[in-house]
Amino acid sequence: MSRIILHVDANSFYASVELLDHPELRDKPVAVCGDAASRHGIILAKNEPAKACGVKTAEAIWLAQQKCPNLILLGAHFSRYHEMSQRLRALYNTYSDRVEPFGLDECWIDLTHDRLTFEDGIEIGDEIRRRVHAQTGLTVSVGVSYNKVFAKLGSDMKKPDGLTALPPTSIRSRVWPLPVSQLLFVGPHTTQRLHSMNIYTIGDLALTEEELLTQHLGKAGLTLQAYARGMDSTPVMREDMSSPVKSIGNSTTPAKDMQTEEDVRCVLCALCTQVASRLREQGVKTSCLSLSVRTPQLVPSSAQMQLPCPTTLTDDLFEHAMQLFSQRFSTLLPLRSIGISCGALTARDAPVQLDLLGDSARQLRREAFEDVTDDLRRRFGPKALTRARALCDSALAITDLKEATLAQHGFFTGK
Repeated sequence: MSRIILHVDANSFYASVELLDHPELRDKPVAVCGDAASRHGIILAKNEPAKACGVKTAEAIWLAQQKCPNLILLGAHFSRYHEMSQRLRALYNTYSDRVEPFGLDECWIDLTHDRLTFEDGIEIGDEIRRRVHAQTGLTVSVGVSYNKVFAKLGSDMKKPDGLTALPPTSIRSRVWPLPVSQLLFVGPHTTQRLHSMNIYTIGDLALTEEELLTQHLGKAGLTLQAYARGMDSTPVMREDMSSPVKSIGNSTTPAKDMQTEEDVRCVLCALCTQVASRLREQGVKTSCLSLSVRTPQLVPSSAQMQLPCPTTLTDDLFEHAMQLFSQRFSTLLPLRSIGISCGALTARDAPVQLDLLGDSARQLRREAFEDVTDDLRRRFGPKALTRARALCDSALAITDLKEATLAQHGFFTGK
């Protein structure tokens, strides 16, 4: 029995939620942006008129205003977005117990049932569109297909407030002619690499020799080719199910640019303290550290390194983060923002091979000490203990970092 998978995407979600309070602005170019005063001045979302002017998500406000001089800027209210997201998911849950979120504004819904046909799935998708608009004032685009990849592709094909059905019989005629960049998880960098191989459409990717893809993209190339061929059997997970944590990280934009290496030390110390604490809270160690930076012109750059041994210690993360910075990014100063991410996670209680020189034993004692500092921060607040290095400059000091980002395993397994 062929599956019936829906992907529902709330159109211009942040902007649409804000416009519920400003209906007089619906036909004008509107963008939701970060707080420019706190140096988070980028576009977070835009409505259709702003999109028509070329305004893009994540670009600087000044650049968006150059493209669209009459752009109206609205502040972000994340608590409202979360509340509306919960309302949408509650509506979707009336159709299935398998509703998998993909961010705040997107969800997959598995309607597979022996009593439902693919045409029933299309009718339900249209019904969801009507109910969302009637109950919330928002519009959604819906994709209907037999797997998650093509359902997501379908919801992107007709916006706003549209529905696209992609049954198995339509893949060669409707999906394969599309640009390869429209396939889920084919980002700008991968698109460039595929173009260099003369792969421009999803069909090109589906028909490329496997050996060539492996040579240029490794196993990821074969995974993407499988999706291009419609070979995705990953299930839609229930909302109450959680995936294993894949990485833990955080980033920040200080009140002023980091001009010197000492400035970077100040900020990275705070980041490493917070991320190491979350590693211990999740009961995992990391063997891979990634560092990402942005220049004052918002040009991004990133690099990663393997750690000598798995760790949860702040000092280990900080030492290797600074080493990576000195090797790869010191010539980019000044910097506007910086972030770290820890991957290749393993269980913290995994067996440890002790050594004759006692280094492993000292590592365990250091971990026990940091467990104590975690307990003190839980009892008396995150500012109860702060490393002196993180307070070297009041404009750079970060003592109340946002919650660390936990990236979980997606539905792409490569199998």
